[in-house]
Amino acid sequence: MRADARRNYDKILATARVVFTERGTDASLDEIAKRAGVGPGTLYRHFPTREALVDALMQDWTDRVASDADAAIATGAPAPDMLLDWFEHFIEHITLHRGAATKICAAMDDPASPMYRKCRVMGEANRRVIEHLDERGELRPGVDPANVMRLVSGVASVADTSRAEIEVRPMLEVVVDGIVRA
Repeated sequence: MRADARRNYDKILATARVVFTERGTDASLDEIAKRAGVGPGTLYRHFPTREALVDALMQDWTDRVASDADAAIATGAPAPDMLLDWFEHFIEHITLHRGAATKICAAMDDPASPMYRKCRVMGEANRRVIEHLDERGELRPGVDPANVMRLVSGVASVADTSRAEIEVRPMLEVVVDGIVRA
């Protein structure tokens, strides 16, 4: 990539990060281009769709989600504590930009989505945590990591799109109570 194209790419990403945080992932792409100081054509050359732009923003926090899973496992905490901490970190990452949780939920099962690969990385991180606890005998039989990820992403989506202030921890406690061996 040419140096000027790389600068534009980086400016668009930095601006999108700010605008999506302020207004959500449905914010105007033209506004992002304008605030980044580039034309709409430049934005669309780098990111042909809104989903492609969100996907590019996901890279750094996809890496963090994977390392958070490793950190959760390394704590050796009992299942309820490990899961609640892991789920809260996961939700924190996918709700960083308002509206992102819903887009991530939609991309989880859509191989055609530009975000699908990153969803798989997040799913793999979740699988490692769930399988670690399952190997320790702390989960109910038959807990499917993919379904757990869908449940937690659903909680994130509700919290992300609600007009009311929603506490996610009580909802996550219900999920944890449903999968931890009694």
